[in-house]
Amino acid sequence: MSSRLDGLIRKLRKRYGEVPSPPSDAFVLFVWEILSNHSTPKKRDAALEALKRHRVLTPDAMWHASAAKLEASVELAGPYREQRLLALRKGVDAFRGNPALPSIVKGPVPAAVKALTQLPKMTGDSGAYRMLLFAGDHALLPVDAKVARVATRIGYGEKVADFSKTARSVRQAASVELSESLDAYRTAYLYLEHHGGAMCTETNPQCDDCPLFADCRYAKNR
Repeated sequence: MSSRLDGLIRKLRKRYGEVPSPPSDAFVLFVWEILSNHSTPKKRDAALEALKRHRVLTPDAMWHASAAKLEASVELAGPYREQRLLALRKGVDAFRGNPALPSIVKGPVPAAVKALTQLPKMTGDSGAYRMLLFAGDHALLPVDAKVARVATRIGYGEKVADFSKTARSVRQAASVELSESLDAYRTAYLYLEHHGGAMCTETNPQCDDCPLFADCRYAKNR
């Protein structure tokens, strides 16, 4: 039987069409995360494509890549080039130092979460859980600021000062209605996150044009 959340996700899918998924390769997803920070999807994708053209999207290839190629590619993601390069170097060291890391990510969740602490941007309720969902094939819901905003507005979880508690409440509430399939979790994350950036923004959300208006307690109370 279809749940309320399933129905809401279908409405978002009808509005936005197919939403691109993050990479499924653990190292490429790590790079994607670093390029995404303080960037836009268009700039992030341009930087990732440049790294792909230079064939440096493996730990060993990036380790041996020329500084000029890396700098020029990473710069396409926008500001904070040096911080991104430093994070990528740390990640390369972690993946080269632990070649089993991609396999560990697919294994038991506690061990996977512990291993991911070696990587920049892989702590908390977003980066690490995206890695577990898309590269580790674990049916878990990543909860970043966008997902939390949309979910709590439509009645899944409660927004509190401690974001980790907000994220936990969202995950618990959503999991009750999501099927146990990996695809259901991936689809829910993709569309909640996309909606949080495209329409259900923190300030000036487009409630009047929102496909979830009739189901949203936040919109009705505005």
